[in-house]
Amino acid sequence: MQKFSKYLPFALFAVFLMLGLTAFFQSKPTAKSERIYKAVQHYSPYYLDKRFGGLEIRSKADPEFKEKPDNMTLFKEFEHLEYTWGKKHLSLDGMTLLVKDDNGTVVDKLPLKDKKELNFVKHYYGVVP
Repeated sequence: MQKFSKYLPFALFAVFLMLGLTAFFQSKPTAKSERIYKAVQHYSPYYLDKRFGGLEIRSKADPEFKEKPDNMTLFKEFEHLEYTWGKKHLSLDGMTLLVKDDNGTVVDKLPLKDKKELNFVKHYYGVVP
């Protein structure tokens, strides 16, 4: 018993380190295509608002809309809101991304440069060709 008790602090440190790293990697946001994300973000109604109490998800269209998820699920919730918005307001025409308003009118056209941007639009926003 005496042998194992001297290794106990190292084992606890390793367990807490692994738990911390697991939580960190689960709460990381998804990698994004900078060019496409910045262009589409201009039309997306959701944004992250930095407050003294932390980050919260707000909507440009509805001032009453406010979500304050915990830090572990913040980016996942934000990505889910953008995904549902993207399925309704984004579509593909070949290698061109069409951004539509609430009425379905095309507001902007973004040409996609390569397959990487096309895969990003398909996976992040749920757009199907």
